[in-house]
Amino acid sequence: MSHDKYDRLIEVAKSLETVATAVAHPCDASSLSAALDAARLGLIRPILVGPKAKIEAVARENGLDISGFELVDAPHSHAAAEAAVALVQAGKAEALMKGSLHTDELMAAVVRKGTGLRTARRISHCFVMDVPSHADALIISDAAVNIAPTLEEKVDIVQNAIDLARALRQPEVRVAILSAMETVNPKVPSTVEAAALCKMADRGQITGGILDGPLALDNAINLEAAGIKKIVSPVAGRANVLIVPDLEAGNMLAKSLSFLANADSAGIVLGAKVPIILTSRADSVTARLASCAVAVMVAHARRESAAKVIA
Repeated sequence: MSHDKYDRLIEVAKSLETVATAVAHPCDASSLSAALDAARLGLIRPILVGPKAKIEAVARENGLDISGFELVDAPHSHAAAEAAVALVQAGKAEALMKGSLHTDELMAAVVRKGTGLRTARRISHCFVMDVPSHADALIISDAAVNIAPTLEEKVDIVQNAIDLARALRQPEVRVAILSAMETVNPKVPSTVEAAALCKMADRGQITGGILDGPLALDNAINLEAAGIKKIVSPVAGRANVLIVPDLEAGNMLAKSLSFLANADSAGIVLGAKVPIILTSRADSVTARLASCAVAVMVAHARRESAAKVIA
């Protein structure tokens, strides 16, 4: 199955300067090879953080050459997460990548007060999904971090997703706030929150994208469905960012696309000081590389934004 959207994304990221990336605990063949594959393509410059002897053993057993990469020794996965975050704090890395440790371990180090990477923004996760039957890549948020976000938290979730779409050079960011229906119903809280988010965008509290909602999934991504419901907006039927009501809905949507529509899903965590690459052993090689490409483009967008502030 062709994943041309990811191929184009990777090609753009390859044209940019490589990004130093702290890879936390790459102690299995899957996570180590993912970092090295991205390095070979010129996407990232990995700094391998974890038990030195274990990483070297994995490399040796799987025929992986790590001789050209910096290796920071850390005794176990918790220490590796802390050391990887410390590299970012010290300005030695512009991205963070999950190795063979639990996501909770890595994120605990990221959100720790004082030494972590928190900003004023709520941390959220985005899937960038390449659905072969759909013309555009779809950003879905949040399906992995925020379980039942409040309206206030959804403001940051939406803004993070918009900023990601802009970093990926989407010419127009069209955000659908999803629910089970396209009308505001006081008995369905997600419809009320969708309406509030849209009005907040009208008032400049959310910027950089066009919002519409509540929208059901069909009339968010299918022009014919939107036409049947007589929904007229620049988003309906053409959304490239989908904001789900809660983690359960987002998780089911993303997995449905993966297993029923042969979609690949690149994962990125936003809202921290640097982009965080989350890959899974179940990911295809292309999806892993796409996750790294997304992080590279986000890191470069942040560089450009910082340069404008300084100027």
